[in-house]
Amino acid sequence: MILKELKINTWIGDPTNCYIILDEKSKEIMVIDPAGKADEIIEMINILNGKVKYIYLTHCHSDHIGAVNEIKEKCGGKILIHRYDSEGLNNANINLSNIIDLPKIELEADSRLDDSDLLHLGNLEFRVIHTPGHTRGSTCLYCEQEKCLFSGDTLFRGTWGRTDLPTSNTEDIINSITKKLMLLPDDTMVYPGHGRATMLKDEKPIYLELKPKLI
Repeated sequence: MILKELKINTWIGDPTNCYIILDEKSKEIMVIDPAGKADEIIEMINILNGKVKYIYLTHCHSDHIGAVNEIKEKCGGKILIHRYDSEGLNNANINLSNIIDLPKIELEADSRLDDSDLLHLGNLEFRVIHTPGHTRGSTCLYCEQEKCLFSGDTLFRGTWGRTDLPTSNTEDIINSITKKLMLLPDDTMVYPGHGRATMLKDEKPIYLELKPKLI
């Protein structure tokens, strides 16, 4: 697996992490959360010399979906999102595009995902983990083979995602983290929607032992 991370500056001021995954044998690509700057994402896709199979959205917020239409138009790929967030792709009050001075974002998912659905890039297998809290349909994507988790805005280094937004819920996000993500192996590398990557073992004390992260 080849993994590339692009920092995409968006309206919130905190760059969104867009991840591009290539399976080296099949040359299939998955783009996770193409937040904007489609030209930069497409340039990386061309450098990798692969074919886009999936455009995976961890949730429907506009700072994660801004370049989806252009990438699909120019590179193809199926737009995937959890069914509970699919409506938010076309609802400005949910995807938050109503609070920024940009054209209305209108997207239609090609497939609506559910918890435990499996996605494949060649021989790579990714499992969808439904993690409501930041939004009702937030998901994480886990690859056991590569020991990595793409956590969207559910789990960050040292903290969790906001829960003061439409369809968000604090109790839900803590349950999602403690009852689902904390069950994954300690050596899982976590790639969040914003900020730096982290190891799951370094985050577990925050939730399982109620200890703050000091570094």
